[in-house]
Amino acid sequence: MINLNVNNETDPLKSVLLGIANSNGSIPALEDCYDPNSLMHVKAGSYPSEDDMIYEMRELESVFESYNVKVFRPKLISNYNQIFARDIAFVIDDKLIKSNILPDREREFEAISDLIMLIDPEKIIELPKHCHIEGGDVILYDNYIFIGYYGGLDYPNFITARTNINAVEAIKELFPKKIIKSFELKKSNTNPYENALHLDCCFQPIGKGKALIHKEGFLNCSELRFIENLFGKDNLFYTTKTEMASMNCNVVSITEHVVVSERSFSRLNQWLRLQGFIVEEVAYSEISKQGGLFRCSTMPLIRS
Repeated sequence: MINLNVNNETDPLKSVLLGIANSNGSIPALEDCYDPNSLMHVKAGSYPSEDDMIYEMRELESVFESYNVKVFRPKLISNYNQIFARDIAFVIDDKLIKSNILPDREREFEAISDLIMLIDPEKIIELPKHCHIEGGDVILYDNYIFIGYYGGLDYPNFITARTNINAVEAIKELFPKKIIKSFELKKSNTNPYENALHLDCCFQPIGKGKALIHKEGFLNCSELRFIENLFGKDNLFYTTKTEMASMNCNVVSITEHVVVSERSFSRLNQWLRLQGFIVEEVAYSEISKQGGLFRCSTMPLIRS
């Protein structure tokens, strides 16, 4: 059995689900793209190849294994995108919450059935159907749960709007002892420089009291100021629009001292090292063309 335990983003990672890029399917038609990054690269003819993505994910798995992290992978579904494991479920404390994701992606959860069998059924929660949520919008910071959402009346028009206010309220009811802070995010179906697909695309805590942030990803200035006041501006790394679209905030921590970052993030990686972090650089730029990076493709099961 797996005894789930995740309270924050930085405790030592012991066990993780990592997506797979094998049999990823054909290049999508423009109307079938789920995010503006994919749309941009389909239009440009630079959509990533399956072989390149398999290689990148294998490199990430090797880094995890070098730190003695137990890595689980989904069962293969032919011609189906299974890269972004964070979307399909997420762990808070000792509970696994099944995401209510886009209907076309329901089979991704079925592909982790072997893993689910190792978890106490009483620890698995499925929210009501009207509560839309994906794991990329949920960030843990000890006693805080940060949740990104979109609350506009035009919510149904945005395929990039993945979490709604109903899910925020449901998480509040499930975890009454936690402090739930919600953040409304900017959305665009077509422009990757104006779209925060998930909260972890524009914000992520790292180390002790530090965080990465893209302030233009937030719709409400007061919510941005909350983060700046909580962490202190001197402890924040502010990304540009280009860095946000390249997923600079979407790193993943192995411990509070070790961060996995993309090899090309030169400004971020230099800053991280100046702050005293060990930076494990992994080439992951092909994965990023689908609108996610390290955090999006991983779902921690145990941090302790």
